[in-house]
Amino acid sequence: MKKLLELYAKFATLASYLQSPFLLVVRLYWGWQLVQSGWGKLHHLDKITDYFTSLNIPFPALNAHFVSGLEFFGGLLLILGLGSRLIGLMLTVNMLVAYWTADRDALLAVFSDPGKFYNADPYTFLFAAAMVLVFGAGLFSVDAVLKRRYRGWIEKQ
Repeated sequence: MKKLLELYAKFATLASYLQSPFLLVVRLYWGWQLVQSGWGKLHHLDKITDYFTSLNIPFPALNAHFVSGLEFFGGLLLILGLGSRLIGLMLTVNMLVAYWTADRDALLAVFSDPGKFYNADPYTFLFAAAMVLVFGAGLFSVDAVLKRRYRGWIEKQ
C-alpha cells in the first residue's frame, strides 16, 4: 500500500506540471472566442440592443455596450493573462446573467437535466471564466510576471 501511495504522489506531482500549460490553452482559446464574440456585438450594437430589449434587460443599450466591451476587452485580457481573476469574476457573472436572461430553463435544469444545462450557449464561456477565476492565469501570464517582479516590493510595503 505504501508503494502505491508513493507512486500516486509522484503521478500527482507530475500531473501538476500540466496546470499552467492547461490554463494557458484555456485562456488563449476562450479568450479568442470572447474577443470574436465581443467584436461581433460591438459591430451590431443595434441588434444586440434589440435582443436585450426582447429579454427585458434593463437599460438595454447601456448593457449592450457594456457586455460587448466586456467580452472584447475581457477576452484580450484573458489572452494576456492580465487581471485574470478579476476578469474571470466579471465574465462569470456575465455568463450567469446570460443564463438567467436567455437560457433560464437550462440554468434551472442544472441538476434535473444536466445535458440541457451544458448544451446551452453560455456554458463553455462560464466554465472557462470560472476556471480562471478559481485557479488564476497560471505561470505563463502577465499576472505571473508582475507577481514575480513586484513580490519583493509588495512585501516591503
